[in-house]
Amino acid sequence: MRLSIITPLAVVVDVDGVVALRAEDSSGSFGIQPRHADFLTSLAISVVSWERADGARRYCAVRRGVFSVTGGRDIAVATREAVTGDDLATLDDTVLARFRAEIETERIERVESTCLQLAAIRQIMLHLRSDGRQGSRIFA
Repeated sequence: MRLSIITPLAVVVDVDGVVALRAEDSSGSFGIQPRHADFLTSLAISVVSWERADGARRYCAVRRGVFSVTGGRDIAVATREAVTGDDLATLDDTVLARFRAEIETERIERVESTCLQLAAIRQIMLHLRSDGRQGSRIFA
């Protein structure tokens, strides 16, 4: 099988001769072997691992993404961020922890942004209410 892992900035992995692959989506871990049915899923923050015909095993930490199998031979992963490695422990400890921390930071920033937007809306509403109390002065 042929595996491609692509980010917006680079082709991180482009390898042929993959005999087995494991990845993880929201329902859990799954495996892909040659002649797999066409398949499309959304990946969680996880490690994609694959084995080549010569027995070599490689790993790639991905920060979510879209995973597809077409024609039972072509596997593609489109992701925001990917880091390859030969050592699963290193990827798991450092890279996945960093990905998870970045996701938490983004969540906090979204909450803070929403709070600022709500405060701005409250100020606008207070301003509009105070103008409305003055009667028809706006339309005079």
